[in-house]
Amino acid sequence: MVFSVFLGKRRKYNLILAGILLFVWFFRSFSISFTEEVKDTDVEVVFWNASRDDGFESAFKENESIPDIMVLSEPKKRSFDKIKAKYPQYYFYKSNGEIEIFSKTPLHIEEEQRSKYSSTIVKFSSAGIQFYAVDMQGSFDVPKAWEFKFANNIIQNTSNTIVLGDFNAPYESVFLDRLEQNYNHFFSKKGNGFRETWPWNFPLLSIDHIWVSKDLTMVNSEKIATRDSDHSMIKTVIRK
Repeated sequence: MVFSVFLGKRRKYNLILAGILLFVWFFRSFSISFTEEVKDTDVEVVFWNASRDDGFESAFKENESIPDIMVLSEPKKRSFDKIKAKYPQYYFYKSNGEIEIFSKTPLHIEEEQRSKYSSTIVKFSSAGIQFYAVDMQGSFDVPKAWEFKFANNIIQNTSNTIVLGDFNAPYESVFLDRLEQNYNHFFSKKGNGFRETWPWNFPLLSIDHIWVSKDLTMVNSEKIATRDSDHSMIKTVIRK
């Protein structure tokens, strides 16, 4: 009898604790912001991990328009030359790793670096903004401390700058503390709904990020659910 009462109280406390944790998670994960009217002079920036199944053509369709800047990680390997030929008026770059970049305006690639364990960072500028495109190694065999040390040594600009990509680290990770100090997170600042981007539209982890330097103004931010990748597409609109 006493034992059953003890189990009943323990179950009650566990339910209360679970409820508290769920509330804290919801409070930290869910964002609400007011949408603003987008102007023709604003810059739309999109990132998507295409899971090796899609390229820019599919990404444009998912976005329902061609943005000003789009970065893909893990794109479909055979689609790059076709998309360049289809849109000769635009600008494309294919990295030595698994990053591809599109821009409506001229692209200036400043550097591309790849770690020993295949994390890739491309520093480029376009539309009057500096960018770091990031594709971080997600293998459990590679300590994240090594790869984020590699990334932090490269990502130095903290003004007029956007850092975007698949970081394979959730928003709450200590490895993102430096970015959080110097930049605004696109969704926490201007998004609506749950921040998490993986997997398959289920709000479990936010491992895809757009970090915007604090001197730039975000108009709107959005997360787009898709069936074509286990990662959500993410985007923000910048007013210069």
